[in-house]
Amino acid sequence: MAATATGKKVFEAFVSKVPWTIATKEIREYFAQFGQVKKCLLPFDKGTGFHRGFCWVAFASEEGLENALQKDPHFIEGAKLQVQKNRKPFSGKKSNKEAEDV
Repeated sequence: MAATATGKKVFEAFVSKVPWTIATKEIREYFAQFGQVKKCLLPFDKGTGFHRGFCWVAFASEEGLENALQKDPHFIEGAKLQVQKNRKPFSGKKSNKEAEDV
């Protein structure tokens, strides 16, 4: 759990080894089983048009994040994801293709 500049607590997981066939929608649907997903950020490479193989998933509560962290391994479409607690909140700028907020 990290705090933003405004002091709000953020419950984010950093997910790596995301297969290129997976979109933001599938990531959100998968992680929704652990708790309400507030935001999912899947950055894209402008050169290739594919996402970069990692993403951030923000949960509405600490419980959702903890539930996701307790499960191991995570599999989507047969691929094993690496999921860990995000050490600092993502504050990068997003383009129209990178994020899907609720």
